[in-house]
Amino acid sequence: MKRRQFLQGAGVGLAAAAVASPAIAQSAPTVRWRLATSFPKNLDTLYGACEMFSKAVAELSDQKFLIQVFGPGEIVPAFQVFDAVSNNTVEMGNSGSYYYIGKDLAFAFGTAVPFGLNTRQMNAWLVYGGGTDLLNELYGKYNVYGLSFGNTTAQMGGWFRKEIKTVEDLKGLKFRCGGMAGQVLAKLGVVPQQIPPADIYPALEKGTIDAAEWIGPYDDEKLGFVKIAPYYYYPGWWEGSANGHLFISTSKWAELPKPYQQMVRIAAAQVAADLISKYDVGNAPAIKRLVVAGAQLRPFSLEIMDAAYTATNELFTEVAGKNPMFKKLYDSMVAFRNEQYQWHQVCEATYDNYMIRQRNRA
Repeated sequence: MKRRQFLQGAGVGLAAAAVASPAIAQSAPTVRWRLATSFPKNLDTLYGACEMFSKAVAELSDQKFLIQVFGPGEIVPAFQVFDAVSNNTVEMGNSGSYYYIGKDLAFAFGTAVPFGLNTRQMNAWLVYGGGTDLLNELYGKYNVYGLSFGNTTAQMGGWFRKEIKTVEDLKGLKFRCGGMAGQVLAKLGVVPQQIPPADIYPALEKGTIDAAEWIGPYDDEKLGFVKIAPYYYYPGWWEGSANGHLFISTSKWAELPKPYQQMVRIAAAQVAADLISKYDVGNAPAIKRLVVAGAQLRPFSLEIMDAAYTATNELFTEVAGKNPMFKKLYDSMVAFRNEQYQWHQVCEATYDNYMIRQRNRA
């Protein structure tokens, strides 16, 4: 081809590309979805993640794909978000998978199980360990597709009106907790309560419950628990990490253009990374402020930890023997956890423990 012909051809190609780009943008459909969340608006972490996600999708789509966020009670109550997605009341929702263990105890693995995975392990298991595929095998039975939506990291053990030193002290205690923790604690004599986030403080204040766990210092400070239950226990062994999910109607997802599906994945991944960082940054100064405000930090005794660990293994063995989906997720998670800790004890834990000792000597 002669140089002149080539340049003429190239000019036509560039012009065509210049026309095609806006033409493609103009052909993108306008989509409006609703997202219901279980988490109250005063939590800039969890509710804020939904707002961040909505904004990111809007910007990626040049304002063509708009998602409106609704708090608990605005469309459905906090613990009905999954059902609202399942029956197409809303296109998508943000919630904790373990709020729905009444459907199937296997739902717990989407958020946290007692003595489960830490934050990094949870992320790795979901992405590369088959966790997300197994969970979507479960969610798919309910017309729901799930994406990881951020982790609130290792949780505190909660706020108590009185000191809890022994297993005996747990007996008869009315304790708000999430997921399968309640079934483990019930084996130790606790009376578990599942209460939506916005209702925890009033229940604790009125004495309807004796203790409550939520997440950790940053969010707990906002919810004001230190004012009415000063003993702040750790660790929250039932949530070594706690993963949130973005639930999407499978029928609506199938209708969504592929570029929009990719936007959702990208925005969800951005939110997931941001949320972990936000908790890491916020928890450190918040715990100091809470201590100044009167929080009395207490570790769970080794007696309580060991009793809880034994009760957890007994419960999981019982459930796995009856529930094939639970067993699949449990076996997958345990194998992954054991391999990860074998590595972590060599380097990760050694480094962290050394640095903590050095910090304490300073």
